[in-house]
Order: sequence, then structure tokens, then C-alpha cells
Amino acid sequence: MIRRREFITLLGGAAAWPLTARAQQPNQVRRIAVLMFGDENDPVRGTKGWLATFTRRLAELGWTDGRNLRMNVRWDGDNVDRQRMYAKELADLQPDVILAGATPQTAAFQQQTSTIPIVFVLVSDPIGSGFVASLPRPGGNITGFKLSEEGMAGKWLELLTEIAPAVRRAALMFNPDTAPFVRSFYLPLFEAAARSLKLVPIAAPVHSDAEIETVIGSLGGEPGGGLVIAPDAFTTGRRSVIVSLATRNSVPTVSSDAAILRDGGLLSYGPDLGDMFHRAALYVDRILRGARPDELPVQLPIKFVMAINLKTAKALGLDVPWFLQQRADEVIE
Repeated sequence: MIRRREFITLLGGAAAWPLTARAQQPNQVRRIAVLMFGDENDPVRGTKGWLATFTRRLAELGWTDGRNLRMNVRWDGDNVDRQRMYAKELADLQPDVILAGATPQTAAFQQQTSTIPIVFVLVSDPIGSGFVASLPRPGGNITGFKLSEEGMAGKWLELLTEIAPAVRRAALMFNPDTAPFVRSFYLPLFEAAARSLKLVPIAAPVHSDAEIETVIGSLGGEPGGGLVIAPDAFTTGRRSVIVSLATRNSVPTVSSDAAILRDGGLLSYGPDLGDMFHRAALYVDRILRGARPDELPVQLPIKFVMAINLKTAKALGLDVPWFLQQRADEVIE
């Protein structure tokens, strides 16, 4: 059984970009190119639903695929070669605007065009990744929605120690090939937060299932090991392997992606990704009506969700505090 409630958190003063008076809907058919990550038919990850949220919001704003809009969508399956191939294919169509699902897709499009407007949705570090000059003044042809903020690494560790107080060592798992931003953006903040909580921080770059097994086996080799799963297409794609090993080795986990939790992870906390795709439709609408990307500041998430898997907690021998269950938007029992 799943219990849900919703709450909204404003972060860092980031408010939604104000609506402006809309021009008359143009008769010209416009083209949007979309490159999504992962598998279109992954029932747990929810990417297909996020894209549906985006298209519904576009329709509310006056843009309907097949009427005054043509939308070309590709799914890269988290494959680097496909990302590059589809980015070139879609850019060659000369669309009016591009929607890039996350960091790898944005980087692939950046290699293809410096003129077609690009709106990214789930990018952790748009400045460090070289997509924008600054958040309020992006510059160039790219803008969008930032996945995280500087306090997120500390929040993950705080929640990990609240649900598993015996944790003394915490590893941050990521693939440096698919998520290079983790090392420069999340890792320093993770290490600082760990020290403030009197935890031993461990950087855990992985490239394969064998390396995942080595890291988790090491964490479970002695009491006090915990795992933070960084936002990364690689780790999300291997979530079943990660949670199976974590449960087998009695290692509590926290991530930003609820898909990992629904496959057996312990706890997740992060932005509402569907809400971010919903908001991205407004930027696409503004660009289709004449706005330039450099006029649209990069926005932070405004809605966050926390989920707890009580079944996994029981398997790990953890008694989840009632105050955590009360704060959760979703509790899997």
C-alpha cells in the first residue's frame, strides 16, 4: 500500500518565471525536437509520464502536436552513442526549439548547434558543465531547469543518518563517464556535509556491475556503512543491481530518484521531476513566441518529494522514526 501527500518547498528564493500577456497563437506549424534519457517503456522510472506532462502543459498553452506543432522525440536508452546520433539527427531538422532531458543530452546538442534554442530539464550543474554563463544570465542559446542546489548532498546525508543512526561511513556512488558533474559539483559538498555529521566520506566512482558489487561489499563488510546514490543515468539504469546488493549486504541507501526506491531502495529525496517537465513547457512556449534563451534565467526546483520503503527498512532491521514517516510524501509498506 502507498500513502501519499503533497507539499511544496521554495528553495533559495527561486520563484516561477512570471507569465506575460500572450500573443495571438501563430498559424505557422512549429517544430520541437526532444531527446529523452532512458527507456520509453520503463514502468518504474516514469520518463514517459514526464514527457506526457510536458505535452499536456504545451497543449494548455496553445500548442498541439499535429495541429500547430510537430514534435520529434527520441529516447537514447542512456547510451552515449545514441545520444550523439540522435542529437545530430534532431538538430539537422532545424527545429524552432530543442528540449534536452538531462546533462548528457544537453551536452550532445551543444556539440551540434550554437544557434537553435535549447531548454534543458534535469541538469545538476549547468555552469560547471559549460552550458550557461550564470543562472540569472545564461548567455548563448541554452537555458532551463537546474536539478539540484548546493544543500542537497547534506540533505541526503542528514536523512540517511536519521533513518539509519548507526551509519558512520557513507559512500557517494556515481559513474564519472556518464555523470562527470558529480565529482566537481556534488562530491565536495558531500564531503563537507559528511564531516559536519562526523561521518567518513567515501568517493565511489563505478563503471560496471562488478565495481558496484565491490563498493557495496566493502560498505557491508563491517557495521556502519551507508550509500548515497548520485543522480546519474548509469546508477538509475542499474538500480535493481544496486538495491539487491545493498539489501544483501545490509547497507542503507538514499537517492534523489524514487525509481530506485520503488525497486527496493530505502529512501529518496529530490525534486518532483514531473513538475520540472511541466514548468519546462512554459519556457518552450515563451521561446516559440519570440523569447530568447538568454532572456530566461535558469530556474531551481520548487517542489520536492520524499519517499520511504518500509519493506526495505524492515529487511535491513531498521525502525523508521514516526516523524520521518509523517514527513514523507510516499510510504511504501
